[in-house]
Amino acid sequence: MDEVISSEFAGVRVDIDHEGNGPRLRLTDLKSGRVRYLDALELETIVWLPEGRLEQLLDPSADRWREE
Repeated sequence: MDEVISSEFAGVRVDIDHEGNGPRLRLTDLKSGRVRYLDALELETIVWLPEGRLEQLLDPSADRWREE
């Protein structure tokens, strides 16, 4: 699959990973190289989130720009 999805705000490479217990998405942040895997349950959870909950996740000041 290996697709890149980008906008003026972000860029992510999307692959399907078959190395785990089942297929899952492998998401790679193009800016930092950080990788996250999402399985079917996690993806379904995103689909079912109410709009307000998803908007909270999209706020980059909540996690992304904090000092570690």
